[in-house]
Amino acid sequence: MGLQTNLIRDLEPAVAVELDRHLAVARAWYPHEYVPWSEGRTFAGPLNGDAYEAKDSKLSAVAQDALVLNLLTEDNLPSYHTEIAITMGRDGAWGTWVERWTAEEARHAIAIRDYLMATRGTDPRELEDLRMAHMQLGFQTDYDKDMLHTVAYVSFQELATRISHRNTGKLSEDPICEDLLTRVALDENLHMLFYRNLIGKAIELEPNAAMRAIVDVVRDFQMPGHGMPGFGRKSVNIALAGVYDLQLHLDEVLAPVLRAWRIWELETLSDDGQIARTELAGILDQLRVEADTFVEKREAYFAKQLARGIQPKSLAFSS
Repeated sequence: MGLQTNLIRDLEPAVAVELDRHLAVARAWYPHEYVPWSEGRTFAGPLNGDAYEAKDSKLSAVAQDALVLNLLTEDNLPSYHTEIAITMGRDGAWGTWVERWTAEEARHAIAIRDYLMATRGTDPRELEDLRMAHMQLGFQTDYDKDMLHTVAYVSFQELATRISHRNTGKLSEDPICEDLLTRVALDENLHMLFYRNLIGKAIELEPNAAMRAIVDVVRDFQMPGHGMPGFGRKSVNIALAGVYDLQLHLDEVLAPVLRAWRIWELETLSDDGQIARTELAGILDQLRVEADTFVEKREAYFAKQLARGIQPKSLAFSS
């Protein structure tokens, strides 16, 4: 048996422990309780309602971008489930986790879409067209069904998604939206802890292979929605707004997860693992340079906006 097959078998007890821990702390919640249904009214179409108009939305353009991007990312759950189920298998504790994770994740798109429809927060026809286009693209990892790389990826990605949801709620300036996305973010944090702890165990069993997977993921990391139509424009607007940018990625995603794994203190690495860790340090240094450059450009952009009498709409802005 290969390394991946052996690890899936050897990690099964750790998966069972993490599954039990997750089930003990996770709390049921109901998307319909977070949606202001009384604000809703029928849209134009077969039911002869009112056509959507841009003025219907109380959300800023960048808040709409952030919510739509977050929602479309959550919409692609069928592809994520397929990738994880193929990679980890559907037997034993692995399979039980995959199905539980999928069921919890499904609530996120339900809740966010219902909020947007009830509040007329965005153009419903445009949103549906984007959903169709995005889901037909599907999603595949770059790691050829490699369990270690996949679990390392979702360890970072779940935390990144949590931060994106949390900051989108703040940017919305709507307490209802913020409460909803805070609830969603709590799920994402629990999912991150499951995957992060699993990689921690993998580091004990196969430190060199785990280190290589971590380095590859950090170097090539992209959010799961990166292939959706309009992702580039929306992601730039979101980064300018401080919802999710490279500095947040470094400080609030990469740094705490790597610290939890005690990457820099590991003494069990052979030459290959030590080479990978040195490579990781170089990657982080380069990302820091890129993050600093972006922050400087954002500040210059805000200064120009202010000079034109435009107040930036951003969590990153301070006058």
